[in-house]
Amino acid sequence: MPTPRRPLPPRRPAGPRLRRRGLAIGIDIGGTKVAAGVVDADGQILREARRATPGSQPREVERVIAELVEELSGNHRVATVGIGAAGWMDLEGGTVLFSPHLAWRNEPLRDNLERLLRRRVLLTNDADAAAWAEWRFGAGRGEQRLVCITLGTGIGGAMVIGGRLERGRYGVAGEFGHQIIMPGGHRCECGNRGCWEQYASGNALGREARELARANSPVAQEILKAVGGDIDAITGAVVTDLARKGDPTSRELLEDVGEWLGLGLANLAAALDPGTFVVGGGLCDAGDLLLGPARRAFARNLTGRGFRPAARIDRAELGPQAGLIGAADLSRVNARAAGWAR
Repeated sequence: MPTPRRPLPPRRPAGPRLRRRGLAIGIDIGGTKVAAGVVDADGQILREARRATPGSQPREVERVIAELVEELSGNHRVATVGIGAAGWMDLEGGTVLFSPHLAWRNEPLRDNLERLLRRRVLLTNDADAAAWAEWRFGAGRGEQRLVCITLGTGIGGAMVIGGRLERGRYGVAGEFGHQIIMPGGHRCECGNRGCWEQYASGNALGREARELARANSPVAQEILKAVGGDIDAITGAVVTDLARKGDPTSRELLEDVGEWLGLGLANLAAALDPGTFVVGGGLCDAGDLLLGPARRAFARNLTGRGFRPAARIDRAELGPQAGLIGAADLSRVNARAAGWAR
């Protein structure tokens, strides 16, 4: 008869203490890859591993996570695992209500993984994990009211207020990319029209460049040359790279996106009044070519401008590793505060 497995310690609500030590594994689940790392108490990644995302089936993704945890635990004593994934989590952090990349609909992912790994698992939204990492170790250190924006295919968002992630009443706060900024505008994947991410994201940048190329505009020739004449190959990353190399049309397109970004940030400032916006994601590779126009548009559209302090707009520091660093650190914080890890 097999020996019964030792039950996991009871789960208790996390308190405000931020004491932490030891190692944790952070895992960032994306649409194309699953990235993982062993992270120490200072946010340093000691070892990394990754796998291709295995289709969309929950069990297959769980299998890959288990493989990564086993691989990374070989030479490190790891107590907790943090998972960051795109999608909506329930407020208690146990169920993925919906994920845009994977076939997760009301999926009890945390419990499934805890049974599989025999370790405590923290489950959080990937934007929340990245925001936490920037607040703890990156551009948002010391800020009491931090709003993080991630510019990629769309726009992700999260808030850290008073040292805690603010997830809203139902756990789905931070969907800033779906504020309607242009009523009747471009159709969004969410079903609405005129969402902010249709104007201030990598997808928006690529779409505008493709439209210019399809119009056979002479100012799009450098962009077309960069993709060998294949209009469908024009992406936000292509335009960003050309802008950094000095192409004036690409810089103009990026400036337009930056102005939309600044307008949306001004709207968020009116509602949330943060001290700092930290902006990350692949589109931020453009640096001040994007953030310069964003800062100017923010100052021009800020409610009460000239009569109120204005939030800083800073570039994120931790890059694509922010999600796994934040997920690992959150799992460590949760463990220490709940009293079941040293």
